[in-house]
Amino acid sequence: MFSKLGDMNKMFEGMQENAKKLQAELESKVFSVKSGGGLLEVSMNGKSEVVDLSIDDSLMSDKQMLQILLIGAINDVNKMVQHNQQNSAMGMLGDMNLSGIK
Repeated sequence: MFSKLGDMNKMFEGMQENAKKLQAELESKVFSVKSGGGLLEVSMNGKSEVVDLSIDDSLMSDKQMLQILLIGAINDVNKMVQHNQQNSAMGMLGDMNLSGIK
């Protein structure tokens, strides 16, 4: 019984280490989306923080269009980040060997 607990403890320690590595990898990634035919670009890191924003001068005269494009681009890049986080987490879980635990 104690052998199984030791195995589980080692497995959980490995999971924690893998989770830390995954978090660091995600935080270092940058995702970008262009909108309005490339007139607007939003970049976000893996922590869902906007790290760069590029707006073409031609959009500055149309506030409503700028707002629409900006909202859409931020939502799209945020979805990319979330999708990447989910895929990475599922990949980490898929790599785990749970066959020894009963």
